[in-house]
Amino acid sequence: QVQPVESGGGLVQAGGSLRVSCAVSGRIFGGYTMGWFRQAPGKEREFVAAVSRNGVVAYNADSVKGRFTLSRDNTENTVYLQMTSLKPEDTAVYYCAAGLTAVPGRRPDEYKYWGQGTQVTVSS
Repeated sequence: QVQPVESGGGLVQAGGSLRVSCAVSGRIFGGYTMGWFRQAPGKEREFVAAVSRNGVVAYNADSVKGRFTLSRDNTENTVYLQMTSLKPEDTAVYYCAAGLTAVPGRRPDEYKYWGQGTQVTVSS
């Protein structure tokens, strides 16, 4: 059984920074591609960033615009999303997911296991 668990969300002012974390159960964490998605009320789930099981990282440049950095720590079974220069439009529930693609997948259907999400709110 694989269970991603997000943490680190909260309230931050525009221009600030926040790091969200995703811890994953299981003894083969390094065998999964890990992705971050976000969803605002009434909107579709949006790809943010992902890292493949062999360390390739992909970002949604249209929305992230170079402000977010994803990292992976296999020794702790944890992935991190460092968010800087936050904007009100970044406000959403951020979800972590684990999948089995060989490349960092950009679609929700490429991921099998999902966390419960963590709320990120950016105020102006």
